[in-house]
Amino acid sequence: MYSISLNQITKHYGAKTVVNQAEINIRQGEIFGLLGANGAGKTTTMRMVLGLIAPDQGKITWFGKSYTDQLRRAIGYLPEERGLYPKIKVSEQILYFAELRGSTRAQADKNLKDWLSRFNISEYYDKRVEELSKGNQQKIQFIAAVIHNPQLLILDEVFSGLDPVNVELLKATIKDIQAQGTTILFSSHRMEHVEELCENICMLHKGNTVLEGNLREIKNTYPRERVLLETDQNVNGFESLTGVTDVQKSGRKYDIRISDSRVAKEIMALASNQAEIFHFQIMEPSLNEIFISKVGGVNE
Repeated sequence: MYSISLNQITKHYGAKTVVNQAEINIRQGEIFGLLGANGAGKTTTMRMVLGLIAPDQGKITWFGKSYTDQLRRAIGYLPEERGLYPKIKVSEQILYFAELRGSTRAQADKNLKDWLSRFNISEYYDKRVEELSKGNQQKIQFIAAVIHNPQLLILDEVFSGLDPVNVELLKATIKDIQAQGTTILFSSHRMEHVEELCENICMLHKGNTVLEGNLREIKNTYPRERVLLETDQNVNGFESLTGVTDVQKSGRKYDIRISDSRVAKEIMALASNQAEIFHFQIMEPSLNEIFISKVGGVNE
């Protein structure tokens, strides 16, 4: 069953088409990646999924049905922009948000204390948001999105402002929420996060879908153009092999760019004739490399 289906969705602002015939189906319980540079149409797509704006053409269904007011209680949303009131206590506004989505105050208070404890920030229960660091504000904003146990969670740049330790904490939390059956629509410009969390993706560019489908299947359609090699001593002659386009060396580690994956066997043979091989790997293209090849330029 699909939690969300976007069927030929189009949105115009004046003469500009910001989303053009988007076709997205998100299975129940999966983490789906929505990718694109600034202005690609990601935020507009998310706002349509949230029911905040309506498409000019096409149809969106949620759990097989049209939008209803009750659906709002089933959705959690973490926007890219900060949406908390800086001078109000954490507990006051989070409990208020939970009650708006149908939670009782007692249940919301228990959930809030559990989440604060999980994130090791229990002492912020009665703190004003402005007293918190940027990273801890992001944790509180995340809690606001999940406090009512939504069936559908929409996360826009969820790791913004977090240090590496807290990024890992939040990634583990997102996986736990998915394991409980929640469907997650995830947007990020950090492609390595998308690769780790998402099975299926949709890549937008200037409102158009340029890539959509299973990430593993997408990667298999792209050539492997890089070999990583580590040996016990120096190896000479890689540059002379037909199909090798560049060799970068760091100690006894080699990063070799190739134009034809068939040359990998020759690289292996050349290296094994001169040294003992500790590591040999033909690298698949990264999502960031695929993004650049489809969109051009550089990622955000």
